Amino acid sequence: MAAAAVEQDNNSMNGEDSGVNKSEPGSSCAEGVGGCVEQHVAELLQREIGGDLKSLRKVGGLLEKLTAENMLLEEQVLTVSSSVPLRVSAALSAAEEARTKLEVLLQKERLLSNTLQQHLQGAQSWADSLGQTLGQLDTLERHMKYLQCLARIEELSDSIQQFLMTNSVWEAIGAVGNMATLDMGLQESGCSHLQAFLRETLHFWHKILKDKLASDFEEVLTQLHWPIVSPPTQSLSPPANAQELNSQLELLVSQLLSLQMSDDLISEKKELPTRPGLPQTPPLSLPIQIMLLPLSKRFRYHFTGNRQTNSLNKPEWYLTQVLVWMGHNSPFMEEKIQPILDRAGANVNAKVELCRGLLTLAQEKLTHDAPRLLYDDTLFCHLVDEVLQFEKELRSTHAYPSTYPGALPILLEETVFQKWLSVERKMAVEKVDAMLSTEGAWSSQYKDITDIDELKAPDCAETFMTLLLVITDRYRSLPCPQAQLSFLALQRELVDDFRIRLTQVMKEESRQPLGARYCAILNAANYISTVLSDWGDNVFFLQLQQAAVSVGEEVLGPLGVTESGRLASLEGSLFEGLLALLERLRGDMLGRLLEAVMRDIKEKAYPYSRDKWISLPLQCDQATMSLSSSACPMLLCLRDHLLQLQQLLCLPLFQMFWQGLAERLDLFLYQDVILYNHFNEGGAAQLQFDMTRNLFPLFGHYCKRPENFFKHVKEACIILNLKVGPALLLCDVLKQAEEGVEEGEASVRPQQPTPESALNELGVYKLSASDAQILLNLRSAWLNH
Repeated sequence: MAAAAVEQDNNSMNGEDSGVNKSEPGSSCAEGVGGCVEQHVAELLQREIGGDLKSLRKVGGLLEKLTAENMLLEEQVLTVSSSVPLRVSAALSAAEEARTKLEVLLQKERLLSNTLQQHLQGAQSWADSLGQTLGQLDTLERHMKYLQCLARIEELSDSIQQFLMTNSVWEAIGAVGNMATLDMGLQESGCSHLQAFLRETLHFWHKILKDKLASDFEEVLTQLHWPIVSPPTQSLSPPANAQELNSQLELLVSQLLSLQMSDDLISEKKELPTRPGLPQTPPLSLPIQIMLLPLSKRFRYHFTGNRQTNSLNKPEWYLTQVLVWMGHNSPFMEEKIQPILDRAGANVNAKVELCRGLLTLAQEKLTHDAPRLLYDDTLFCHLVDEVLQFEKELRSTHAYPSTYPGALPILLEETVFQKWLSVERKMAVEKVDAMLSTEGAWSSQYKDITDIDELKAPDCAETFMTLLLVITDRYRSLPCPQAQLSFLALQRELVDDFRIRLTQVMKEESRQPLGARYCAILNAANYISTVLSDWGDNVFFLQLQQAAVSVGEEVLGPLGVTESGRLASLEGSLFEGLLALLERLRGDMLGRLLEAVMRDIKEKAYPYSRDKWISLPLQCDQATMSLSSSACPMLLCLRDHLLQLQQLLCLPLFQMFWQGLAERLDLFLYQDVILYNHFNEGGAAQLQFDMTRNLFPLFGHYCKRPENFFKHVKEACIILNLKVGPALLLCDVLKQAEEGVEEGEASVRPQQPTPESALNELGVYKLSASDAQILLNLRSAWLNH
């Protein structure tokens, strides 16, 4: 009955819901809510009661629980509904109060803005007037400073004039120094007229003061016998007033040094053609400039204009004259001038300053003459030789510092330098052509001196490498790495050209590979390769190698990543590519030589390979063993070739030759003589006698154990000459190992020796088990057992 009542209630609820849905057919939201409520109620009843009729007793408790929850929710809704209006009212009141305050603040802001605007409009006239006044003050201030600077210049000028009138030289020098300092301070100024006026004033007083001091200085120098233009025939006696002259000399040098700053400021520097990367030199000190004036006059008198001494084809005249003056006047600079400079605190080397000044004369002359010789190769080469010799003597004899540029930068001017490179290339090619066309080009001038002629280099190769060495000496002292790398590129080009010439001559001589000229070509390739390898370890070329990594692509062309890495890590060398080409040429020529010798030996060895080895008499039947008659032509041919090539080839090449020949001869005898025949006991003994007592000793002159180079032949003789018992045991071991392999056994029994160990006990290491089996089958004495 309870179940029926519940069902009836459900039906009635469904009916009511249906009625509601029918009354509001257009409300989709109501339908959704109703469906959710029905589903929730059904799930609740299913969860709390289920389908068991005995659970209907829980309906009362469920109803009470739901009623209590409903009452609690109603109380909460009432409480919230009563508190919300109070909060909303408080928020609205606070918003209204904030709005009122904001309106008050906006009104105040409008009042302040209007007041400020009126004030600014009233003060604008004052501001304009004040700005105009400040501008006038700034203009007045600049004018005052301008006038003060003019007054300072006039003051210094008047003081210098006063000092000179009273002969107060030191005070005049100080005033000139102050004027020079003022000039340096105005260099950033835009007052160009003021700068020009100051510079003219400074130049005026500096010239007066300098001329006065220079006149006194030259007078003192004349009394001290300066300059020394020629070596004195007898020692000059010191003047009577030597002490007074020395005091005047020291005073004048010190005063001239004090004028150095102003002199550097107003002097015009002469720019000489140079190359990027060369160091800049400071100007000459003023006393040295004055001391060089008489020498400069003499130089220009003799080496300019229409004088006979001014000859384009005699650059050695003025270069030698400069060196002579350096040598004659250096003692005076070291004894007289250097102590004064040291006491004055000047960081100047008097001798170096003298050399710099005289070198400037030579540089100006070279700069003028070099472009005029570009179209005469002979005169240009002569000029380059003289400049290189001058540079060498300047650095060595006169100890001119390497930090200062010498005469070589003149040759590094782009047009002159390219001409130098082209002339070097032209002269080198001509010399190579000339030496290859001589009769003794392929003979060695030291062929009769064994101790010296180890490499047996022909004259053409030795002359060529000497030519390269001379080129290296010529550009070694160049101060510019790019220029040195340019010459290195020229050397590599010349080496490659000479290699091509060797290849061409070799192809002409390849019909007679055993001739003297063919061997001379081989020696030449080996000699050049050896010298280039030594150069690769030379300090100078290692330094060039480092320079090539940074700037070499401009001269040597693009370098790959691998090549650059090898050069930077010093694993490779600058001649690596050339060495590879020369090695290929040497290997090819050596191979042709070996083929020619082996061809001759094989022809002579044919009768020996066809001997009746199976029917030779036993050793016990002969009184003494002797060399096979058929082997004599082969061994005589071998001996003659070894002796001939030992005389023609250098030692390293001959070692490579006889070792390669031994290797080829070993294979030939093993394949064409031993494996081609069958041997009885006498034949095997005769073969061993021919090899060990006749063939091997031919190579014993070149090594201690020649048999190690004939391993195939030596081990074949061992197997062929085994006694019957050991031979049978070895054959049994080989057969059992072969049967085990055929049956698929993983390993041989522990007590059974392996073929390799059995062969090693007999002294056989090169030949395999299959080779040993073949050789055993060649023994005719017990083969048929």
